[in-house]
Amino acid sequence: MAFIEVEEERFEQTMSEEIAKGQTVILKFGAEWCDPCHALECELEDIDEDHENVSILDIDTDECAAIAEHYGIHQLPTMMIFNTNNVMVHTSEGVMLAQDIEQILEDTKV
Repeated sequence: MAFIEVEEERFEQTMSEEIAKGQTVILKFGAEWCDPCHALECELEDIDEDHENVSILDIDTDECAAIAEHYGIHQLPTMMIFNTNNVMVHTSEGVMLAQDIEQILEDTKV
C-alpha cells in the first residue's frame, strides 16, 4: 500500500475510513523542503511494505496548516501512531529508524 496523501478538507473522512477498515494509522507530518522528513519517509516505506494493517497518512504541513495546528505540530518531521480504536499510542519528533518504529508497533500490539 502506498502512502495516502492527505488533503486538508478530506482529512477527517480519510482518517475515519482507515480506522473503520481496522487499520493502524501513522500520521507523518512533513514538508517538501524538509530533508529529515524525506529520511523519515524512507524509513516508513519499509514499514509500509511489511505491514498490510498499517496506513500511513502523509500530511504536508505547508498545505495542511490547520491539521498541523490541531495536532500541535512544532517540529518536522513529526510522527503519530493511532491504534484501531483511534487512540494515539505514540508520538515522536525527528527521524526514527524503521527498526525502532517496528518495536513501537510490536509494543503496542499493532
